[in-house]
Amino acid sequence: MKHLKKGKKFHRKTGQRKALLKSLAANLILRERIKTTLVKAKEARTKVEKLITIAKKQNLIALRKVKENLPEKAANKLYYEIAPLYKDRKGGYTRIIKTSIKKVRDASPLVILEFVKEQKTVNKE
Repeated sequence: MKHLKKGKKFHRKTGQRKALLKSLAANLILRERIKTTLVKAKEARTKVEKLITIAKKQNLIALRKVKENLPEKAANKLYYEIAPLYKDRKGGYTRIIKTSIKKVRDASPLVILEFVKEQKTVNKE
């Protein structure tokens, strides 16, 4: 039974799977837009959104938790640059854009995973 079990295994062992998700999250944070398969994007999205929610608290504990889950450079960028942008947003920090491109090897659909840019709304009064 799969009760209370989340996430895909990607036909990898635990260490390889964690490393894959960590590198996807780090690349998304550093580049702010990556191209990957749909299933990998959905898994990376959950990891990144949880890290942003933690980093939004802007305290020492949040910084340490982010640094234990990401490489140093990506953790610093997330904590100091990206998280403050989403201070007033309650969730949904990333978006998945489907493309018509498929991988050559197994025809998996490729998608673009990127951050949602905040738009300032101007009241016309």
